Amino acid sequence: MAATGLGALLGSVRYEVLPARATEEKVLAHVPRDVVVTVTASPVKGLEPTLALTERLAGHGYRVVPHVPARLLRDEVHLKEVAGRLREAGVDDVFVPAGDADPPAGVYDGALPVLRALSELGSPFAHRGITGYPESHPLIHDDVTIQSMWDKREHATYIVSNLCFDPRVLGEWIARVRRRDVTLPLYVGVAGPVQRAKLLAMATKIGVGESTRFLTKHASWFLRLAAPGGYSPQRLLERCEQALTAPSAGVAGLHVFTFNQIAETEAWRRALLDRLGR
Repeated sequence: MAATGLGALLGSVRYEVLPARATEEKVLAHVPRDVVVTVTASPVKGLEPTLALTERLAGHGYRVVPHVPARLLRDEVHLKEVAGRLREAGVDDVFVPAGDADPPAGVYDGALPVLRALSELGSPFAHRGITGYPESHPLIHDDVTIQSMWDKREHATYIVSNLCFDPRVLGEWIARVRRRDVTLPLYVGVAGPVQRAKLLAMATKIGVGESTRFLTKHASWFLRLAAPGGYSPQRLLERCEQALTAPSAGVAGLHVFTFNQIAETEAWRRALLDRLGR
């Protein structure tokens, strides 16, 4: 492996965490302050746990990126309240997916109207992320998802790719995005070193309804992550390193899905950086 390319990506990571009871303690104990922390939002629990954890972690000196799903916002007044609260906490970066709430909590059914509304509010956040789908979205055709990124490019500043476990698929998707002249920096979504027992426990703690929704929507993820010996983040990165580090790819870093296995994720990253001589 070329230490410079992969090492640089490992040095520019974002850790995605769930706003559970012990998350703050885990982040403080294991995550360096130079690692960006992103906080997910639940269609069951709403935005409040996300906003509260974001405020606390920002108060501890972290750069925090809350997820603000469009379908959890009631209207523009609610969006303005959320934006004001986050700006008060010093947040300058938000990730805006469509979200899974069904039905939506209010007037927004997708990310683009929220991104437009933020622009109309004077772009209170310097950085605004949107979702990319290397593996097919369960409900939307691949060409539509790439077209959606094109439509959002004027309002967003970067893309975060959803999980992908196939190096070939990931490389081809990046090339397709760039061929469509979508030039936004890309953070590639990678699952951390997930342990089967802890993944099962995490799914249970989410809550019965939400766990069922998660596992139904992402059954292939779960099978690949939970299978003993079935997934290695290092192996995935090694196999797609060339696609990720090519200058034309425009990959700015890695977005690591920790599934709240935060200590294990940081230990894995540090060990791999050490092996790369970083």
